[in-house]
Amino acid sequence: MWISSAFQSFKYWFGRRSMQSRLVAAYIIILVIPSIGVSNYIFKQISDTYISETLNQNGFLLEIEKMSMLGQIEAMEMAAQLSVTDQRVTDYLMTREELGTDELMELSRGPVKDLAGIQTNNPNIAHLRLFTNNDRVNEMWPIIFHERRVVKEPWYAEVSDLNGNEKWVFSQRDPDLLRRYAADVNQEAPKVSLLREIHMRNRHVGFIQVEMLLKHFAPKTFAGIQDDGSQMAISDQGGNMFMDKNQKFLARNGDLQNAVQTEFQKLLKRGDGEPAARNAQFEVNGRPYLLMMVPVERLQAHLLNVVSLEGALNNVSKAQRQIIFANIGLIAILAVTTYFMNAIILKNLRRLTEKMKKVRRGEVQTGIDIRGGGEIGELAHHFNKLLQTINDLIAQGVRKQALTKEAELRTLHSQIDSHFLYNTLENIKMLAEMEDQRTISDALTSLGGMMRYNFKWSGEYVKLKDEIRHIRNYIDVMNIRFDEPIMLLLNIPSEFLELEVLKMSLQPIVENAVKYAWNGRSEEKRLIKIDVVEMEEDKITIVVTDNGSGIESYRLGRLNETIRLAGREREADPGGCGNAGREGGGIGLMNVHQRIQLFYGKAYGLEIRSEEGTYTSVIMIFPKVLLTGGGNGFEKLNDRR
Repeated sequence: MWISSAFQSFKYWFGRRSMQSRLVAAYIIILVIPSIGVSNYIFKQISDTYISETLNQNGFLLEIEKMSMLGQIEAMEMAAQLSVTDQRVTDYLMTREELGTDELMELSRGPVKDLAGIQTNNPNIAHLRLFTNNDRVNEMWPIIFHERRVVKEPWYAEVSDLNGNEKWVFSQRDPDLLRRYAADVNQEAPKVSLLREIHMRNRHVGFIQVEMLLKHFAPKTFAGIQDDGSQMAISDQGGNMFMDKNQKFLARNGDLQNAVQTEFQKLLKRGDGEPAARNAQFEVNGRPYLLMMVPVERLQAHLLNVVSLEGALNNVSKAQRQIIFANIGLIAILAVTTYFMNAIILKNLRRLTEKMKKVRRGEVQTGIDIRGGGEIGELAHHFNKLLQTINDLIAQGVRKQALTKEAELRTLHSQIDSHFLYNTLENIKMLAEMEDQRTISDALTSLGGMMRYNFKWSGEYVKLKDEIRHIRNYIDVMNIRFDEPIMLLLNIPSEFLELEVLKMSLQPIVENAVKYAWNGRSEEKRLIKIDVVEMEEDKITIVVTDNGSGIESYRLGRLNETIRLAGREREADPGGCGNAGREGGGIGLMNVHQRIQLFYGKAYGLEIRSEEGTYTSVIMIFPKVLLTGGGNGFEKLNDRR
């Protein structure tokens, strides 16, 4: 009823419009509706094409990962088979009497060593163990153990009933079998285990256990590379999911994990006697996702890949809306063109133009009163708003000028305070010299130099020699703390001392080395060396090297990756990079890298190289420019030549 009433009201209102308005409205309707329909159809095809390409690409990645897993399965099965082929090992597991020391030593140097060689030849295998229920057998770490160590494991009873068939078990942790530590750190190390019963001469002898960490078993799934758009996971026979917990896409999204579990179970049940479907689309909190799975039959498990469709589909929708709005805009322009032929509108336009000229000449500061709708009325409205904004900005300018004067007074006050501090340090230095305390006097001299350098911030750029002088003062002050002083070695050609660098760019690197390089070790000499070399015609390299404890290789890689991704993944955890002593330095290095790229561009920055126990080098790349005057003036060094 109300629809009919509303339609009649609209019909009456539309009938009272002018012929020109009704023609414009009909023109808009005729063009807009087909335009929207065609745009929706085209972008629906684009969206389907993108999803199809995503399925193909990620399906290919899943198949590659599956092939890699099958290769590791073959290696683990081969290791399990080889472990019981030596008759001396099986005889020892079934011995009815305890062996003497000589026999045990011979066994340890012979077959047991050969079993350890199986693991050595395949370093991806984490553990190769034989468990026996024979109490006369002595345990030989890390190969032979008593069965009582695993009798409480969940898989124990099930493997015993398999009559020698293999069983694959996934676990979230890799605990110490010998329980050698009072407190077992609950650090997750997901692994997969191949378990098989040893059955000989019609009796149970023990178990074979071959284990591999999932980061080696499924390298792409547990690669540790941050990806905000997708993540792989493994689901075992019980429906438990194993994934890289360091990736935030799936591992740190509980709602997404629950949705993936639900969709995965639906995919398993959707087959109705036929092979189950291998992909599904779903939404979590209004965000679209794509789930793909590949069965790994030999493990009775599935390899999953969850892909976010939000970014691409949003781009498609955004492009669709932009095209629709562009079409509507073009149609509106054509309609307005005919509408502007009305004489009244032209009259209002002339009124508005004259008013704007007067405002430009400063004759009036008030708006114009144009009644009625249409584009001219809207333009007049915004013109009035613009005048109001200009008046507000003038008032703000006056207030800002007053604030500037106040800031200048505060700056003068801070300069007075800093001069008072310098004078106080000079007085203390004179007292120290009078008391013949040369160490204190020199330390105060270095400290005063550091304070003057920090307080005097005339610009972002300084000469290299000024930054080096600041570092010398810093080392002199820090050497007061150490029994074994730090030696600063400089290998800087004289022509490079006038080069431009960012202020306080080298000091955080040297400070990081002083704090973390030696990690409490007592070295004969503690050295920090600064080398400046010419890379290319327009680049220089500044290398800060210490002879400290170095950084582990895998942490070094993560630290360099964090620095490279600093502009994109700032929430990355820098505390996990560097060695035990350098974990606090990740943020400072990242900030220096970002400053260099902010002021000079993406071609510049820093990189870290290290060898554990030997050295750590921070390589900084700057453009080769010569600072010619104040804080911001510079010119290319090559031009000076």
